[in-house]
Amino acid sequence: MDLEKQPQKPAAPAEPALRASDADRDRIADILRDALAEGRIDTEEHAERVDAVYRAKTLGELEPLVRDLPAARPGPSAPHVPPYAYDAGDPAAPADKLIAVFSSTTRRGRRRLGPRTHAFSLFGSVEIDLTEAVFTQRLTIIDAVSVFGSVEVRVPENITLRGGGTGVFGSFEVDTLEATDPEAPVVVINGYAVFGSVEARPKRGSFIADLHHKLRKHLGG
Repeated sequence: MDLEKQPQKPAAPAEPALRASDADRDRIADILRDALAEGRIDTEEHAERVDAVYRAKTLGELEPLVRDLPAARPGPSAPHVPPYAYDAGDPAAPADKLIAVFSSTTRRGRRRLGPRTHAFSLFGSVEIDLTEAVFTQRLTIIDAVSVFGSVEVRVPENITLRGGGTGVFGSFEVDTLEATDPEAPVVVINGYAVFGSVEARPKRGSFIADLHHKLRKHLGG
């Protein structure tokens, strides 16, 4: 039999890539947010991956962004555990904005803290005191920019504080802190200082006392 004369079967058409939904993108963004809070990725890598998440059009583009993270590999021995006593919040809520231009702005006291705050100082000063704030989500991000001014952030001593920024003829200083409670709030400071200063550190003697109980009470649990 002459094999060369046998009819060739047409190649099966490649299956089209499955399109990603908004829920798919939000799922990947949540994994990246938790990875940042746990210190598995830094703020720069988090920003790059999140940008890629919301530009992705297919599931094939999304999965590689979290392939190296444990949350992307659920197994029977690692059941999902919901965030302890934290409110899910509204991811679309606008960021809190603090602006000081030739002036000063202070934010302190007992208040519900949003997931993101933008602080900008131009020939002025911004002071953010979180020692009495109510943390209703685990991760809080503060974007701080100081130009010929100052931005100061104070946090309780029993939370996690991380950050990364740049000083251009100025200083950007974050006194990193790791909480002993793995479910304690995480505050991340990003930004830059130009002929100015950004400073974030724990406030000595200030603690969130009985964190779990207070959060449950505040959230009506």
